Amino acid sequence: MRNLILFVTVCTLVGCGGLRKGVKMKPRDGVVFYAKGYLGTPYAYGGNTKNGIDCSGLIHNAYNQQGIKIPRTVNELRKKGKRISVNRAKKGDILFFRTSRRRKLTHAGIVVNIRGGVPEFIHASTSKGVMISSMANSYWEKRYAQTRRLLKK
Repeated sequence: MRNLILFVTVCTLVGCGGLRKGVKMKPRDGVVFYAKGYLGTPYAYGGNTKNGIDCSGLIHNAYNQQGIKIPRTVNELRKKGKRISVNRAKKGDILFFRTSRRRKLTHAGIVVNIRGGVPEFIHASTSKGVMISSMANSYWEKRYAQTRRLLKK
């Protein structure tokens, strides 16, 4: 339900010209805003459009919309920015996860909110497409690997 309300709000703002081309946002707000524009987009390995997208494509596109050039893959993203503890995470930071049995980082999402000290993040789920999840969920809590900050302000 919350995702539906958010979707309607975003559509209303965009449809009414509330966010026109050239309107400046703080980078953190802009990254989150553009990532949320993909809510409901189906998952597609290697995808980077609203027809289908994967987790690193979502992150890449959201940062790119703010003029911030970053690598396209989770493996390369993990080398960028500054590693921080999850309890210092802010909107726009990137959370990394190990979703396979191997030690390799395989999934990532963008922090969209901190609720009760716990990050909520947007990501491209293989089963449900682009969605918002919480680190309070035991699945993500067990698979969490690291947080990185690419934005300074």
